[in-house]
Amino acid sequence: MSILAIGLSHRTADLATLERVAVPAAEVGKVLHELQQADDVSEVMLLSTCNRIEVYAVVETFHGGLASIADVLARQAGMETAELYDHFYVHYAGAAVEHVFSVASGLDSMVVGETQILGQVRTAYATARETGTVGSTLHELIQTTLRVGKRVHTETGLDRLGASVVSEALAAAGELSGRRALVVGAGSMGALATSQLRKGGIAEIVVINRTPERAARLVSSLTEQGVTAKAAPMAELADEVARADVVVVCTGAKNAVLGTEHVAPRADRPVVVCDLGLPRDVEPEVGSVPGVTLVDLETVRKRMAESGTATTDKQLAKASGIILDEVRAYLAGQRSAAVTPTVTALRKRAAEVVDAELLRLDRRLPDLDADVRDELGRTVRRVVDKLLHTPTVRVKQLAAEKSGTDYANALRELFGLDPQVPTVVSSPSAASQHDQIDGDHSD
Repeated sequence: MSILAIGLSHRTADLATLERVAVPAAEVGKVLHELQQADDVSEVMLLSTCNRIEVYAVVETFHGGLASIADVLARQAGMETAELYDHFYVHYAGAAVEHVFSVASGLDSMVVGETQILGQVRTAYATARETGTVGSTLHELIQTTLRVGKRVHTETGLDRLGASVVSEALAAAGELSGRRALVVGAGSMGALATSQLRKGGIAEIVVINRTPERAARLVSSLTEQGVTAKAAPMAELADEVARADVVVVCTGAKNAVLGTEHVAPRADRPVVVCDLGLPRDVEPEVGSVPGVTLVDLETVRKRMAESGTATTDKQLAKASGIILDEVRAYLAGQRSAAVTPTVTALRKRAAEVVDAELLRLDRRLPDLDADVRDELGRTVRRVVDKLLHTPTVRVKQLAAEKSGTDYANALRELFGLDPQVPTVVSSPSAASQHDQIDGDHSD
């Protein structure tokens, strides 16, 4: 069993393709069940954000798992599987581990170093766990991933840059102080948007959400932070857009919620509309309304490509070094752990042999003094323990090293142990910090 990561992002697909493949929050559970039922897939989680859709799975074989997952994603998007392959990136075994660590650290984000992705990975894991598609392998991988992401941000200073897709989108709105904002959507992205607006000195925030209770909770939180805020019903969307200077739409809905019927021409008071949804929450035609500037994820991507990021080569090099060290440590631990069941089986076999021989001794020398019999038993067990100690400790050390030798299988063959023991997760080939981590794609 090995880890397989397959997906597409702002780096490999345009916004239209990402929109089609994106999985609405309400459908994630259904898609997870469908993925887990696919051939060769035993564990799976789905990460669907504003600029990436990725599946992390534990698979029996590379090609079988890849084909099964690609088919599910294609059906979800209403596309032919062949259409998606041009946009997919695929990582296997050690390369998959490195990719997951990089994603959670913000190194693969549209805005390098952004911290929101760490929370999105945590949420994706929680959803998969609640759905019942996470087992011990993904559990351990994601717990390590979250720790690595925090470590990278803390030790490199990437978290102090404060960059995010939301902040980049709002930058197009210019000065926020004294202005009025409308936020449509009260989920995690909506909460992040209100936080960025508050930091920008916005004068008032109106929150609209399909579930009024969530809007009320977000408004209550903003009020406690000293922000003038109120909730409004969805029926008043057009009226609130007319009053706003900045509109942020991030609902996670399957279809657009803001159309041209909600936006009147603004001759004397222009408005910036930020569409942070994937699929789109705002109809593209809104950008053609006089006085309206539409900022969507494609706009943010172009903005970042033109201006670059605030990260330095030194920060990126340090982050990459941390990730490589963590990948090596994780895979060494996996290889060492894979030998443990075999070592346990060997010790159990040795104990059974000792017990059988002592039983024979009892039958052959029934009159042997009890104290002598007990001392003989302790002596034999000590001898066996000492004989096994060095090789069992050493085999774990050797397994942790990337030598390519299957020590667990060697022990099973040498001592005739139970062959039904988990095999090791494949490891990457990385001779130095600058080597590309990758896995074997053979089945």
